Amino acid sequence: MKLYIKNMVCNRCIAAVKNELEKLRHHPLNITLGEVLLEKEITEKEKEILSQHLQNLGFELIDDKKSRIIGQIKSSIIEIVHRQKSDIKTNLSDYLSNKLHHDYTYLSNLFSETEGITIEKYFIAQKIEKVKELLVYDELSLSEIAVKMNYSSVAYLSNQFKKVTGLTPTYFKNIKENKRRPLDEL
Repeated sequence: MKLYIKNMVCNRCIAAVKNELEKLRHHPLNITLGEVLLEKEITEKEKEILSQHLQNLGFELIDDKKSRIIGQIKSSIIEIVHRQKSDIKTNLSDYLSNKLHHDYTYLSNLFSETEGITIEKYFIAQKIEKVKELLVYDELSLSEIAVKMNYSSVAYLSNQFKKVTGLTPTYFKNIKENKRRPLDEL
């Protein structure tokens, strides 16, 4: 049985969901961002209990098809940006269409209607959050970050960063209170 879970954004989320499932004696065969494959079917009552437990951890069990697709789009983008799947040599629209087996126009319209922003803006917001993280770690130069995040130039990265945050990357790096937003709030 496959379940879809909203707000899973990292390996700790996967571990938390796995732990909760095992506490409730549901045995996951595989857990990825936003998806859980269980060993066997669970009853509606068990699903309600699981849903309550997941909500206590900040997750949400998704039942309807459209919400599942939105969750899959977000998980795919988070995987590309935050897990550095830079080996992907196709554009975002082709990648999402192929991965989710839907026309990109359908995915884009559904996402915009439901989330109130475009897929591209969500993707950019995720990239900027990753850039903020890399700036705070202070291990890479801005040029190295631009390459790592697949920007064509430092200037393009800087312009996009300033458009989203209102700050230059250098200024952001130098301020003391670098406030990053949690991934599930983007």
